This record gives sequence, C-alpha cells and structure tokens, in this order.
Amino acid sequence: MSYTKMLPKWNLSCLLSLSSMAVGTILQNGQVRVTDYPDTRINIASYEFQTYDANATELSYKGRWDSKKVSWWSAPGLVFGFTGDTVAITFGELTTDTTLIGYRIGGLDWAYTNVTAGATHLLVSPETPGVNETSPGYPLTFELRVTNWAYGVQIDKVHVASGESLIKIPPYKRTVEFIGDSLSSGMYTSYEGLSSFAYGVGAGLGDTEWYVTAYPGICVSDQDCWGNPRGQSHQWFYTSDTSWRASQTWGDEPETWDFDKQETTPDIVIINLGTNDNNTENHVSTETYVDAYKKLIQGVHGKYPEAQVLVMQLWMGFHPYGNSYQQDLGYEQELKDIVAYFNSDEYLSKPAIWDGTTNTTTTLDTPSKSFVHYFSTKGILQHNDIGPQWHPTDVGAIKVASHLIQFIKLTFGWDLVSTGPEIFHDTLYWNDEQNY
Repeated sequence: MSYTKMLPKWNLSCLLSLSSMAVGTILQNGQVRVTDYPDTRINIASYEFQTYDANATELSYKGRWDSKKVSWWSAPGLVFGFTGDTVAITFGELTTDTTLIGYRIGGLDWAYTNVTAGATHLLVSPETPGVNETSPGYPLTFELRVTNWAYGVQIDKVHVASGESLIKIPPYKRTVEFIGDSLSSGMYTSYEGLSSFAYGVGAGLGDTEWYVTAYPGICVSDQDCWGNPRGQSHQWFYTSDTSWRASQTWGDEPETWDFDKQETTPDIVIINLGTNDNNTENHVSTETYVDAYKKLIQGVHGKYPEAQVLVMQLWMGFHPYGNSYQQDLGYEQELKDIVAYFNSDEYLSKPAIWDGTTNTTTTLDTPSKSFVHYFSTKGILQHNDIGPQWHPTDVGAIKVASHLIQFIKLTFGWDLVSTGPEIFHDTLYWNDEQNY
C-alpha cells in the first residue's frame, strides 16, 4: 500500500520522492500494523463481463472528481447498485499506483486493497460476504472510497457479470460538506480519509451525503502554506486540490468546480481552518486570516445560499500546565467575531458573496437569514487524544465526530438514522479476560 503517514506535513513537496519509503506500512502506537490486504488484480480476458464506461449514468461520484474521472481531496467515492454477484473496476492510467481504497457492499465492514494504474480489480465475487443477502425491493449497493488524501484513482470501466446490470442509486436528501486542512482530511489516522472526524460525522449521521474538501497544510489565506500554492479561499472553487498530482494533471489551468452539476447541495457546511495560518512559519497576519475566512464564507453563501455554516473553534494541541495539560487555542476571538459579523444586521441586510475564481465581491439586494454558527471544541479532546504528529488519534477523531453529530442533532433537529453500518474500521477492541 502507499501511505504518507510518516511524512511531515510541513514538507508536502517531498511526497512524490519519498512515498516509496512508506509503502506497506501503517504504524500503530509505534508498532507496525499488519496490512495483509488481498491482491484483487485479475486478467480481464478470463472473465465474461457486462462493461460500463466511467461516465455511465448509473454511477454516482461522491466528492470531487474531474472531467477525466480522476478523484481529488479527501475520501472521494463511487456508489452504484448492481445485479448479480460480481463487480470489477478497471483503473485508468492517471491512478496513483498502489493507492489504498476501501470498498464494501451496503453497510458491511470495509475491505481494503491497493489498486494499480491500468489494471482491473475484482472487488465483489460470489464468495464476497453479503453478496447474497438482499432486502426485498432494495438492490445490492457497492461503495468505493479513496483513503489517502494525497493520492487518487481514475475510473476507466466498471464491470458486472455478463447479463447483469448497474442500477442508479438516488442520493440522500441531506448533505454535509467539510472544508478544511489535515485535521479534516484525516492525516495520521489509521485509514486517513476513512478515519477522519469529518468522515465520521457524514457517515455517522446516516442517510446523508458527505464531501470532505480538505487537504493537509493548506491555509484559508490565499498564499503558500507548507507547499500548498493557494489557500481555501481560492482553491475551494476548483475541482482539484493543491497536490503535486494536481499540478502534473492540470498544470496552471485547473478545472473550476461546476457547482450546478454537483449531485446534491449541502445543507450544512463545516469549516475547520486556521491551524496552518496560525503557524508563524507561514507568516499570515491576523487581518489576512480574518479577511480570507470571511471571503470563504461569502463564497459558500453564494454557491449554497440555503446552507447553514458551522465555524469550528480551532484546537492546536496541548501544552504542560502545572501538573496537568491545557488546550492550545488559535484565533479564538477572531472566529467568534467572524460568526458575529455574519449574524449582524450589517451583513444580513446586504449580504456579500465572493467568487474565488475571479476575486470579485458582489453585494446582494436580497436580505439573508442568519446562517453561521460557532462550534466549540473545548473539553472534547484531552492531551492523549493527540498523536505525536499533533493530529487526533483514531479515538480523538471519533470523539470529535460524536460531539459534532450531537451538535447537528440539537441545533438543526436532524435525526440520527445510522443504526448498524460500520463507520470506523479496525477500532473494535475488547478484553476477553476477567482474571488479570
């Protein structure tokens, strides 16, 4: 598998040259975790398939995929229904070799495999658990997710057994989008995008579409931060992220994201940005940060005028304090002031929207209703919920996700309807010994 978990976030430019050093390794509390994932590659000539192109209408792409059907940002996915007992996918040449994907039927446990550019991988067979377990009136559903935020796959073809077919699965009626950096993208958690708190919220709510537009090291301020050439106040408007992969694929002319063709419009947008702006190495002034954060919210309001926005209080790790520890904070008052600004009559009477692709602000004549909320992270994490690389552990990510889910339930009245599907993989630990 290709993992970047041992690479420092502050040197993203070394991802390409050093990625081979991390192949095949997940470190869990300093110990190597067994990652004996099956090799799912097959010789397609040995099978009789019904084959669909990557642009088949039955396929639902989750998150951001470009016109070449290449995936970007964190935990992008592919979902479809199918008949029969076989699913295989041919990955295009723009796939990052050995990218780890998670895949499953319905809400069963995630399985993992490393995929190869140009190869066909058999992901569902008659031996796959659950393939013969269907509910009356409901087709079998298949879900694929790219785990690593730095790598991506290209879908070339999707195959089912000869004589069988794909089925379009309609999107859920509610949607959450996260805009963030390494904390939201899942950097240093076990399965990165599929272990992040953002994924945990979206999947944990149940019957909810979720998108994680996040990339490690990125600032909200539109400047270079840890090797990211642009900030989220600009990059959020584009299909691709700020990775070396994006520059190789699109050069200096990345595709703008077509919000009108997005499968669903987010009801809630959750922003967690500022950890990188707050680092003195990036030389971001407070005024620049506040201005960029406001522009991002104005951009969100322009593209999703009915969406509610949650501004997350930053957590910056912990420091020793007396005989205990204390949470570090960043831009605490500034974020509260930003929320107050967007809930003020000054803004709501004549709301302004921002276009990050043209760098223009437009003032609307139509008043807006209050739509920005503040989510406090105080007391959720303790010092041992942060790993050695200053990011949440798997347990820390689960704690943040659980609190955010409850906040959404209490604030917006959303029912919690996920009642069994696996969310976080490899977190089932227990003790069978009573005498110890």
